[in-house]
Amino acid sequence: MLSFQTKTRSLGKQSFQYLQGIFLEKGRGNMVNYARNVPDTNNQVLQNFISDSPWDEKPVIDQIQKDVTQLIGDKNNGSIHIDESGFKKSGMNSVGVKRQYCGRLGKVDNCQVGVYLGYTNGNRRTLIDERLYLPEDWANDPVRRIQCGVPDDVTFKTKAELGLEMILDTRERGVPFAWIGMDCFYGEQPWLRSEIDNSELIYIADVPCDTQVWLNLPKTEIPEKKGARGRNPTIEKLAQAEPEPVKVQKLIDHPDIKYHRVFLRETERKELWSKLACLRVYPVENKLPGKETWLIIRKDEGDNETKYQFSNASADTSIERLGRMSCSRYWMERALQDAKGNTKMADYQVRGWTAWHHHMVMTLLAMLFIMELQIEFGKKAPITSVQDVKEILEVIMPRKEVTEEEILAIILQKHKARLSARKSHHRRNKQR
Repeated sequence: MLSFQTKTRSLGKQSFQYLQGIFLEKGRGNMVNYARNVPDTNNQVLQNFISDSPWDEKPVIDQIQKDVTQLIGDKNNGSIHIDESGFKKSGMNSVGVKRQYCGRLGKVDNCQVGVYLGYTNGNRRTLIDERLYLPEDWANDPVRRIQCGVPDDVTFKTKAELGLEMILDTRERGVPFAWIGMDCFYGEQPWLRSEIDNSELIYIADVPCDTQVWLNLPKTEIPEKKGARGRNPTIEKLAQAEPEPVKVQKLIDHPDIKYHRVFLRETERKELWSKLACLRVYPVENKLPGKETWLIIRKDEGDNETKYQFSNASADTSIERLGRMSCSRYWMERALQDAKGNTKMADYQVRGWTAWHHHMVMTLLAMLFIMELQIEFGKKAPITSVQDVKEILEVIMPRKEVTEEEILAIILQKHKARLSARKSHHRRNKQR
């Protein structure tokens, strides 16, 4: 409660009511539906809490990470993961919205993109930090920045830069973890892997099948000058007669590669086993050999897809350990599914910078609460799921008793919003 403070008052009650709205709502989440279910509040109060009230979300993030550390933190087996999620939007006035790739849709569309940091330990998972990706044209547009309340100190950062920022912030807060996971979008960026490695942190990063490596360290040189004219060469290049790098997908059937059958994790119906090949390679970075690293080639039983990953784990890391690291990102994907399905991450109707971050932090807080109950209920019912907890909360939390007058007021409010949207649509059509 102490985190939800402005200079003049505490907003602890409103924060709890917003969480109640998330937990009680079975369908699509929005302020009207939350107000319909939650006692002693209304749409305007909840809207003000999310959109207008100047409480700082950063102390809430601090507390979330402290609580996650106490619940499932583990310096040997815990891991953090960066990933993103797109949110389709119909208009152009929401902060950061533009035509860009939306992973949820698998195509370019009009959307906002959030970058998230998750924490996993075994099958326990939750999100612990968030950033809104602000495209460069948005970052450089003072008019739209003012309209959406983007703070003056916010500058353009790539998604990978936002991810690295969250990683380093989390380490600074003392959250214990053994490695960092990421998908291909982040894993194929050598500078990000290098920054993590230089920070003395361990990563396991998915990489595309056409990523190039050397199996043995090739020689490099600064070529001798040819002729008397021109400057002396200064750029290091691959030495003549050295072999060209190979694509990782070409190594699947390499005669020197040995596969091991490794248990990865339990699934809902069976155990997941995989054939793993783990070898030391030198990735291509700026046409030169990078630092020696692990290449993990993974073929899950029952799955035709082959996965490729780099890791800077120490050379004496066991195959079993690399296997556990390799499959841990699955739980980050599940965490994002939990957020959308159970804590209404994608169900928001706000446009401004502050409102977007407030809603996302409340989503993270709701996930933490569900995980706490899942662990507690799991002491007596070991296979209690996130969905089980959500369904329990829908039943046991206090629900507003709605009068006929309130039902009529809700219907009129919806009609008013519908008419306003229709008028806006007609105005846009006339302007075309």
